[in-house]
Amino acid sequence: MDPLTHTATGLFLSRIGLKRWTPLAAPILILAANAPDADIVTLAGGNLNYLHFHRHLTHSLIALPVMALLPVVLVRLIARKPVHWLGAWAAASVAVLVHLLLDWTNVYGVRLLLPFSPQWFRLDLTNLVDIWVWAALLLSVAAPFLGRLVGSEIGAAGKAHYGRGFAWFGLAFLLVYTCGRAVLHERAMAIIESRVYQGAPPARALAAPDALNPTHWRAIVETSDFYAVAPVQLGGEFDPARAAIFHKPDPDPAIDAARQSPTVQRFLEFSQFPLWRVSPAPQPEGAKLVEIFDMRFGTPLDPGFMVSALVSNRLQVIDTSFQYGRPRR
Repeated sequence: MDPLTHTATGLFLSRIGLKRWTPLAAPILILAANAPDADIVTLAGGNLNYLHFHRHLTHSLIALPVMALLPVVLVRLIARKPVHWLGAWAAASVAVLVHLLLDWTNVYGVRLLLPFSPQWFRLDLTNLVDIWVWAALLLSVAAPFLGRLVGSEIGAAGKAHYGRGFAWFGLAFLLVYTCGRAVLHERAMAIIESRVYQGAPPARALAAPDALNPTHWRAIVETSDFYAVAPVQLGGEFDPARAAIFHKPDPDPAIDAARQSPTVQRFLEFSQFPLWRVSPAPQPEGAKLVEIFDMRFGTPLDPGFMVSALVSNRLQVIDTSFQYGRPRR
């Protein structure tokens, strides 16, 4: 999920009661809720380097205790005020765990078992940025301030309202919304996997969430010969014959040569649904352009994450590049 969502969940965890575990709980929990995304520093090494290290060790379960301790130490040093170390570390651990769970829900995925296994875990339920989650969290953050403003205007007495009820609402919305998405995702997958595409059954399938409508999904179906991409509207008719078809290339030595490139290897570690494409390159003579598209985030017609390798007629990789456009998550 996005930093604003993680920040709000950290704040809400503090408000619902974790602030009782230690002084300075709010800044500790806000930092802890964002701590795994400290891997953004790897962007200094370029986009491909960031692709490789994003949601890497900082998002693994084995690193969770360390990622929880770092915000506690940082706040203690900056604030120069005492904390309850065990309570602060325990609260921060909850915030880091919630971060991992939220990242698990979207189509990008998370590598929870590093360094023992590079396997990606993903539920394909939500977008990295979800407008409905943002709306609920914004309400949960803004309502207490508006309540206090109105209370001060009418001279209401009593203790200041710190938004505990709305914090519970925000976290409960996240849970209920995600569970509802899971039910809708299961229905979408049932529709997608029960069809045949140009006479071929799905070898693998994915239902990617729509950016706005929870009843709309994007079907990505892999067969032995091609990928099929089609919109799925729950409650409507689904016609697999209307799916866009993207054929896989025939075996080509240029593909084997491109696989030896470190750039391509890093991309394949990330890509869950790679589509290869081979085409003649204008220069140099006899060279071929090998492209790989991650079909989760786009197609050759509207690319998201993709990598390309220029392979000479001697099957040597001359140049490689990585790029990403506007992701379709």
